[in-house]
Amino acid sequence: MVELDATDRRILTLVQDDATLSTAEIADRVGLSLSPCWRRLKRLREAGAIAGQVAILDPKAVGLTVTVFASVTLTAHSAENVAAFDAFVRAAPEVTECNAVTGDRDYMLKIVVADIEAYERFVSQNLLPLGFIGAINSRFALRRVKYSTALPLGTEAA
Repeated sequence: MVELDATDRRILTLVQDDATLSTAEIADRVGLSLSPCWRRLKRLREAGAIAGQVAILDPKAVGLTVTVFASVTLTAHSAENVAAFDAFVRAAPEVTECNAVTGDRDYMLKIVVADIEAYERFVSQNLLPLGFIGAINSRFALRRVKYSTALPLGTEAA
């Protein structure tokens, strides 16, 4: 865990909102000169607080109109099955998020595909052939109410 002061939190809030901001723009918004801001950004990257920078695409604009939340149960929880499932989801581009969860299911997956038929193919040709899938419960998103990749850091950007 990285120790963060209020200025670090403001910097992280800004870069979560817009990773294209220059160091000079960030420095100006948080009230630092360029060099101290650059050092803070460098420290935050090296410490892993800033894990990477990406462009966030609009799924519909690129033809991916169906989002599915699928809960998955394994038939057996051997180390081999868990490792194989984890490797499968890491390699499957359709799976945009996967979490091991508590309760009566083992995993919760967020799957993004072009249409219902693409989801059916994904399940039948990729997921079920793993051989240790006990159950899949699918819920289809009707509309996105909120989407954010920003973590709640407890501060507003300057």
